[in-house]
Amino acid sequence: MAYTTINKGSSYFNTKLYTGTGSSNSLTGVGFQPDWVWIKKRNGAVGHRLYDAVRGVQNTLFSQDTAVEATGQSTTLTAFNSDGFTVISESGVNASGDTYVAWNWLGANTTVSNTAGSITSTVSANSTAGFSVVGYTGNATAGATIGHGLGVVPRMIILKRRTGSAEDWYVYHGSLANTEVLRLNLTNAKATRADFNNTTPTSTVFTINSTDNVNASGSTFIAYCFAAIKGYSAFGSYTGNGSSNGTFIYTGFKPAYVMVKASSTTGQWAICDNKRGAANILGNNGEFLFAENSDATNSAPANWDFLSNGFKARADYAAHNTSGVTYIYMAFAENPFVTSGGIPVTAR
Repeated sequence: MAYTTINKGSSYFNTKLYTGTGSSNSLTGVGFQPDWVWIKKRNGAVGHRLYDAVRGVQNTLFSQDTAVEATGQSTTLTAFNSDGFTVISESGVNASGDTYVAWNWLGANTTVSNTAGSITSTVSANSTAGFSVVGYTGNATAGATIGHGLGVVPRMIILKRRTGSAEDWYVYHGSLANTEVLRLNLTNAKATRADFNNTTPTSTVFTINSTDNVNASGSTFIAYCFAAIKGYSAFGSYTGNGSSNGTFIYTGFKPAYVMVKASSTTGQWAICDNKRGAANILGNNGEFLFAENSDATNSAPANWDFLSNGFKARADYAAHNTSGVTYIYMAFAENPFVTSGGIPVTAR
């Protein structure tokens, strides 16, 4: 059996850096038409902007707070293009002279109606990459199920109420118990809650409770679902050691993107990628951004190595390597450690 089905991670996930123009700006070089674009200004304290193909362009969600979806924003992201996306002039996506990072994921480039669950969902699913964008309308019924379209069990689900009352972002992660959740907009440790109905997702559906934050009757919701794909994506946990010779986390690929969060205590959602500084260089200060706040880039002593087969902390840094603290992570590949042809990739 081939080690991986994906030899080039950037065919399914890619980071795009750009400088704002203050007017219509068609960004290319992503390598595909993205179905989910997550944008953050790097040089200023402006919140994260999230866009996806299920909700449609000009409709913004904000990972750092509870706000419902902002709709009809004609100066934000206005198109998903064959090799990127178009932004206009809003300060969170394209102010003149400001610097930005955009993380891009490939879905199906089309949406379908999914009737696998008790609630019909609208889905853009890429089973090869283990990623789907799922929209649904709540019915306030405990045990309701939502089709995710992956064909395998998701390891992570990031879910947000779009309409009605403002609510936190709720995160299911396979390294936590079914009774536990994290919240993307908060630094809080894991909480015991029944939002995902204390039920493990299946290869076809995930389950939600009747609570308003995940299933308010008549409100719309969005969920980003991820499955682990050998050689391309990984979702797991590790324990920090507080050392410059930090814990090594094996992924089976050289990462292009890693997000980590302390689950056993409070801690930030720290995001690092291969375009903003993380590299296989001892002492390198990778740029960090934090999903739960609007801060500009933080490159304090967050030394972080991306290796040919995983990642490793190089500092005692609360966001990713406090001794004895448990962290969860999501990671996507630049390239696999071993290609589909069984050829090891040289470490860089």
